[in-house]
Amino acid sequence: MTLSEFLEEKPLYYAKIDYKRMPRVYKKIKEHFCCSKIIHLVGTNGKGTTGRFLASALYKLGYKVGHYTSPHIINFNERIWLNGQIVSGSLLESSHQKLQKLLTKKDAESLSFFEYTTFLAMLVFNDCEYIVLEAGLGGEHDATAVFPKNLTLVTPISYDHEAFLGSTIESIATEKLNAIQNNAILALQEYTEVYEVAKNLARKKNLNISKISEYIKTSDEAKIQKISKRLSLVLYLSENLKLSIACLNFLNIDYDVEHFDNARLFGRLTSLNENIIIDVGHNPLAAHSIKKALEPQKYILVYNTYEDKDYFTILDILKPIIEHLEIIDIDDKRIEKEDKLQKVLTDLKIKYKPFKKHQESKKYLVFGSFKVVEKFLKVYDE
Repeated sequence: MTLSEFLEEKPLYYAKIDYKRMPRVYKKIKEHFCCSKIIHLVGTNGKGTTGRFLASALYKLGYKVGHYTSPHIINFNERIWLNGQIVSGSLLESSHQKLQKLLTKKDAESLSFFEYTTFLAMLVFNDCEYIVLEAGLGGEHDATAVFPKNLTLVTPISYDHEAFLGSTIESIATEKLNAIQNNAILALQEYTEVYEVAKNLARKKNLNISKISEYIKTSDEAKIQKISKRLSLVLYLSENLKLSIACLNFLNIDYDVEHFDNARLFGRLTSLNENIIIDVGHNPLAAHSIKKALEPQKYILVYNTYEDKDYFTILDILKPIIEHLEIIDIDDKRIEKEDKLQKVLTDLKIKYKPFKKHQESKKYLVFGSFKVVEKFLKVYDE
C-alpha cells in the first residue's frame, strides 16, 4: 500500500486521543532513529516560522537539517523539509515502506495520522545533524514529545484548542511546557502566567528555562533589523526570527545576515501579489498580530472558521481592518454552520457576502485556517 493510500484510511482529526500509544510504539522501534540534535518547538503561534528561520539558517551554515511542521496547505510533502527543500515523493515513499517493516501491522494501523507522519519524518531525517521538530498540538502529550531533545523553544502561548489543552492560560502553558526535558528558551510572552508556570516547573524538575533576552546580544539586534528589512518582516515575524537567533546563540553557532535569505515560510502573512495577503492563522493571538501589522489599511476579509474556534473574538479584533467579509465555502464537517457565523457577523455589524472570485483592484486578506488558504489558492490558481 502506498503512503497516500495508507494515510487516506486514517482520519485527520480525533475526538479523543490515546496519549499512551505513541510512547508505547516508540519504545519498540526507537533504536532505528538517529541521535541528531533535536530542537523542539512548542507554543500557540509562530512555531512554523520560527522553525523555518532556524532550519534555513542552519542549512545555509553548512549543516544537514530537517524541519517538521504541520499541517500542510496544498501538498502533504510540505510538512517535511530536508536540506533546503520540501522532501521528494520518492524519498517519502521509500521511508514509508521502511517504516511499515519496522512496525507491526497492529501498531501501523493504530497510530494516528499525525503519529505515523511524525515517525515518517524522523526516518527521513536520519542523516541530519539538526532536526527542528514542531509540536502539532500541545506539548507533553504531543507525538513529537517522545524523542530526546537538546533544547525546547517556546513561542507565545495563548488560547487555542481548549477542548484538549484546558480553558486557562495556566493549564495550556502547563501542557506545553511539560514537554521540556532539559533546556528551554521562552519567547516574549503576553501572559505572566506562562512565566509563573515555567518558574515552578524549572524548580520542580530541575530544568534550565531561560527568557529570550538572556540569549540576545546588542549585536544581534542590529542583525535582526537588517534581516527583517531584507525579508520584509512585520513585527511578530521579527520576534519569531529573534527566537531562532537565540537558539543559534544557545548552540554557540555564529551566523550572519545572509544566512536567513529565503527563510520565510509560505502562508504566514505572505503576499501573493500587491493586493492579496494570505495567512493560515486561526486564533485571537494571530488576529492581534495581523491587525497590528496591517492597520490602518482596510481589506476584504476572505474567511471561514471551524466551529470550535473563538471566531467572535477573532472577528471583533480584526473588525477595524475589515472593509467587508466574504465567506469562502469549505467542505469539512468541522466548519461552523453558516447561519451561526452570519449571526455573529450581524451582531458585530460586519457586512458580509459569499466569496465568488477575487477582483484584481481590491485588497484582500485571506485568513481563518489552513483550509481557508488552501481553498482560496485553488481558486486563485484557476
